[in-house]
Amino acid sequence: MPLPGGTLWQSLPSGRCMATMNISLPDELKEFVDQQVLEHAYGSSSEYLRELIRMQRDAQSLRALLLDGAESGPAVAMEADFFDSMRARARQRAAGK
Repeated sequence: MPLPGGTLWQSLPSGRCMATMNISLPDELKEFVDQQVLEHAYGSSSEYLRELIRMQRDAQSLRALLLDGAESGPAVAMEADFFDSMRARARQRAAGK
């Protein structure tokens, strides 16, 4: 199904949809992408670009979390017992209790 901007949608066996997007790159960037695919064992240039996009999305999410934290006000000091209790509960959950 074509969308504006030349994007196509493809249905995958998993039931998820994947869009197809054509991009133009100068030769220098195309060679760089090809080199990254070979050096880092990506299956294709599409796989490499998907990973870059995911990394950018994750970086933006992290930046938003950091900004939220910076705007949340001063930190409150906690006693060591609080963290000991948190660790004990985490161990219990990990052990399935």
